Amino acid sequence: MTFFQLMRRNAWRKRLRAILLMFSVGIAFLIYGLTASFVSGSQGAAGASDNLLGVFNKSGRGLPLPIAYLNRIAAQRDVAAVAYTARMRGFVEVEKNIVAVSAVDPQAIAAANGAELGLTPELIAALEEGGDRVLVGRALAEAQGWSVGQRIGLTSQLLKADGSRNWSFTIAGIFEGADAGTDTYFMLARYDMVNAARARDRDTVDAFVVRPRDGIASGVLAARIDALFANSAAETRTQTEKQFLEAFLRQFADVGLIVSLVVGAAFVTILMISVNTMLFAIRERRFEIGVMKVLGFSSGRIVVLILGETLFIFAIGGAGGLVLAKLATLSIGPEFGLVFSGEVLLKSVAIIAGLGLLTGLLPAANAMCLPIVNAFKTR
Repeated sequence: MTFFQLMRRNAWRKRLRAILLMFSVGIAFLIYGLTASFVSGSQGAAGASDNLLGVFNKSGRGLPLPIAYLNRIAAQRDVAAVAYTARMRGFVEVEKNIVAVSAVDPQAIAAANGAELGLTPELIAALEEGGDRVLVGRALAEAQGWSVGQRIGLTSQLLKADGSRNWSFTIAGIFEGADAGTDTYFMLARYDMVNAARARDRDTVDAFVVRPRDGIASGVLAARIDALFANSAAETRTQTEKQFLEAFLRQFADVGLIVSLVVGAAFVTILMISVNTMLFAIRERRFEIGVMKVLGFSSGRIVVLILGETLFIFAIGGAGGLVLAKLATLSIGPEFGLVFSGEVLLKSVAIIAGLGLLTGLLPAANAMCLPIVNAFKTR
């Protein structure tokens, strides 16, 4: 019998106990996998850019800025590209089916944010073909079942000049996003069409998107842009994309703190259960440990054997939980933006190894220090 086979058989000695312990570990890592996928996905801020800047109204993100600010921002020598966006929200068919639309200049958004959104020259050309054309993000298209060429109607809170709230668009293309963590649950429309048709706030935007030149610190450029419009009627607040998302999420809750507390509570609980279970298991096997020492097993080999048992249990249970988390991210609708990335997997493997070793330390120490005479007294 090999050393690994001995370790595996010891772990499965009490099958029900091993299965329940693995199940508990699996639940803990299912919780971790889902929460980490949320943070790393499009609904979290972990994958957001620290370089791309957003310029908003200092008095509130819901308040507009004059589009005339565009030329002053673009004139800054450290600005590589600048675009603007006017946001519009509405519903399709039923009120619960909310859809977001960003009205942009096609060429400007391609230069400022095209790489992150996956905007190819073909998509930009398709958007420019007509005023009612839109580009739909892959996540939104899959959730709604839309395809290129389809005509869609949107009932928006934005009032048109003719008194209607109904907007009609034709899907010119579908953009994919640079990676799985990119938010694509929205549409891109043409600003000139939306601006001409709306009843109020014409020639205003909700935000400017600024890409600094290479080597330029985003914080320095942000301060410089805000200084341009200090003491104006509409002062600005410039933030990186990551800072904006973190501030936005904090309006509802401190997501990072909640995730840390939930995951921490799950792991502390499973650690206490696992250590107590392994201590009980080692107590049952004191006579066997004494026999192993008589046969020449060193204290180091016994420690490795017990640590291997706990690692085996955590590896099986953790792998099961992570597989379930991966399947859950695939089955949940794309609007939740869950992304089980390679980074999440690597962190999970590290946590599995760390908890497995930590769980086995105290039982292994007890087994290592157990005198042979005391071990034989149990029989």
